[in-house]
Amino acid sequence: MNDQLPQAPTTLTVASRTLAADGVVSLTLRRPDGGMLPAWTPGAHIDVLLDREERDHDGDLIRQYSLCGHPAEREAWQIAVLREPGGRGGSAYVHDHLCEGAIARVRGPRNNFPLRPAARHLFIAGGVGITPILPMVEAAEAAGADWRLLYGGRTRTSMAFLDRLAPHGDRVLIRPQDEYGLLDLAAHLGVPEEDTLVHACGPEPLLQAVQERCAGWPPGTLGVERFAPARTAGSDAPAEAFEVELARSGLTLTVPADRSVLETVEEAGIPVDFSCREGTCGTCETDVLDGRPDHRDSLLTEDEQAAGDTMLICVSRSRGPRLVLDL
Repeated sequence: MNDQLPQAPTTLTVASRTLAADGVVSLTLRRPDGGMLPAWTPGAHIDVLLDREERDHDGDLIRQYSLCGHPAEREAWQIAVLREPGGRGGSAYVHDHLCEGAIARVRGPRNNFPLRPAARHLFIAGGVGITPILPMVEAAEAAGADWRLLYGGRTRTSMAFLDRLAPHGDRVLIRPQDEYGLLDLAAHLGVPEEDTLVHACGPEPLLQAVQERCAGWPPGTLGVERFAPARTAGSDAPAEAFEVELARSGLTLTVPADRSVLETVEEAGIPVDFSCREGTCGTCETDVLDGRPDHRDSLLTEDEQAAGDTMLICVSRSRGPRLVLDL
């Protein structure tokens, strides 16, 4: 958790840039000195800190992109980014400014979507959601596990990395919507399968449908990676002021109804890592030493939220008048 000062960004260069699919660019990032990059595991992402002069309503642009290269290749990281016309500026900046030779400031890697060991895996990807799934597929294959991938997109030309998936043959079902309609989740998730884990990444409607289909599967079966925060039971609940004690800093602060814990801690001058400010990336996850968090994030599992040992301070609040945090 936050047991040290916020991680300093690493400066990398865009070594190459290719078109992975319609509207999707793939970037290979390397250290300027050609040195090794930190190790990562399938499902990991990095924060890309975009130009401070390019701002959205939240301030500096910090976006999370999944690593989709090969973990064994320590000299380079690969990401793929879909241009989203209705987005908040991050993907447009990547497409318009991060050309070959450009400088990129990044943090990480961090993994909130790990490939958990299992005898069988069902992978479900929608659109650019293939990016964290791709290294998982290759790791499952290398481990000799039984696996299948259901991969959907708007059109075949909009679906990235089809060439990299081709060697896996009929383990991979490519299902463009204009040819097959929506993914047939009932055929793949209708009957729970023993010793099987489901891993899904894609647009929120797809993830909601997968969650509904997995409701009858054993607890812990499903792991998801989201592009944006989901509507949670507490996300629209009214906010009230409360106190937060920062155990290591020796401060007690009042969190107003219209401010987050993160904002309040920032204003007090306490350094803390953060990124999405939406409760999806996990960067600001903080240990709770006392009190009951009011979880409003889209990342922690039901068991993790019930335990109350940590919270995402960018969105979650307190169920009582006081919280004690390890900050």
